[in-house]
Amino acid sequence: MPRDTLTRDQIVRTAVELLDAEGLEGLNMRALGKRLDSAATAVYWHVQNKDNLVLLATDQVWGELALPEPDMADWRTAATAMAADLYRMFTRHPWLVQVFAAHVVYGEGKARHDDHSLALYEAAGFTGAHADQAAAAVFTYVLGNAAGAAATASLTRKLDEKGTTAEEQFKDAMAKAREIAERYPRLRARLDTPAAADYAASPDRTFEFGLQALLDGLERLRAGT
Repeated sequence: MPRDTLTRDQIVRTAVELLDAEGLEGLNMRALGKRLDSAATAVYWHVQNKDNLVLLATDQVWGELALPEPDMADWRTAATAMAADLYRMFTRHPWLVQVFAAHVVYGEGKARHDDHSLALYEAAGFTGAHADQAAAAVFTYVLGNAAGAAATASLTRKLDEKGTTAEEQFKDAMAKAREIAERYPRLRARLDTPAAADYAASPDRTFEFGLQALLDGLERLRAGT
């Protein structure tokens, strides 16, 4: 595809598709050019470099987030909806977790989200630094929980690429982890439950439980207790 028929929007959307499929480590101009049916050099007419492209792709997916209206009377419902939507975005695009570890993330989409998040906590009655701290605490909680999903996606992709031998190595590592866990009473007790088919898995609804516990604490702070 000639460079004059490419658009930046098309390049960014294709970069998101490539990142979803291959992760941050799979994004390069040659692979992107192949997906676009274009020379890699043509991409540089529209984006500065790979880092710039990553930020553009990140801001593109940030636009997927719904932003519920702030409501002081029911701020927790809005806060829960925003956090759950953010978590789903991270798990749809697990490479985003890698981006936060390697880049200073900024852009219109993220600014729109962050401004709305502050508006929500201010409407709930948090003032000054407390509003910033409340928004940051929830965001950090969501990002930390999404890291597990991102790691699983990355490992699964590597296993698919390497084939049976790597999968066998993974199963062997998990068997050794279970063997070590048998030495510790609380871990051993959990290995005997149906949910322990995957030793590394967290119990169902762990994200929801932790989020509500965090919001409980913010509610007490808001009430001045």
